[in-house]
Amino acid sequence: MMSSGDRNYSLTIGFVALLLSCALYGCAATGRQSVYDRPNVIPTMGTRGAQCCAMAKAVPKQKALAKTAVRFVGKSRVEIDGRRYNPDCSGFVRGVYASQRVDLYGGLGKLNGGNGVGRIYTHVVEHGRIHYGPTVHPGDLVFFHNTWDFNRDGLPNDPLTHVGVVEKVEADGTVLFVSSLSRGIERYRMNLRHPDIHKAPDGRVLNHFLRRKRSGDVPGTRYLAGQLFAGFGTLTR
Repeated sequence: MMSSGDRNYSLTIGFVALLLSCALYGCAATGRQSVYDRPNVIPTMGTRGAQCCAMAKAVPKQKALAKTAVRFVGKSRVEIDGRRYNPDCSGFVRGVYASQRVDLYGGLGKLNGGNGVGRIYTHVVEHGRIHYGPTVHPGDLVFFHNTWDFNRDGLPNDPLTHVGVVEKVEADGTVLFVSSLSRGIERYRMNLRHPDIHKAPDGRVLNHFLRRKRSGDVPGTRYLAGQLFAGFGTLTR
């Protein structure tokens, strides 16, 4: 008879396998195929980070990743050792990690459509760990669901559509991360203790908008970083 621990482990592995099979495309994808055979709402995982976040003690490589990410703020794309990376979120994080000789596409072989955020998530599953806090390292990857309507069906059912690099955590738990959107590489904020709040009463931004509001959005569509949070990824320890 399967123990409860074995059963939970099997369910977890099954969920990850299902998610990865659906998320081979991300912000760097070029295809327009639907990731589901039928419409379905992909749940965000923000509640798993409700006690998050505090800054963990970092090793030198993690600090270097964060510093590299910050160095590109205000630019449109990343160039490392003469190689230019795609001007999108997955290209940005690939370039940052390449500065520390980490290939985020490494070890996966040829995947059918296996580019973009889903491919990077797969690499972390196989070579690091996906987690939801409560501590976060500088240089960690931070993943998001539903930041845009990838499959063009009008529903928020698009897993793993965006990724960034954690810079640091502020005293109130707000995570500062760097990422590339259409307007270039910038800093963004996410507070998982208050995922539904854009600004605090004193005007401080707690959660930036990562999804654009559109007139045809269905009820329940979410837009803020804390609402769209999918998990952190740690590769270097």
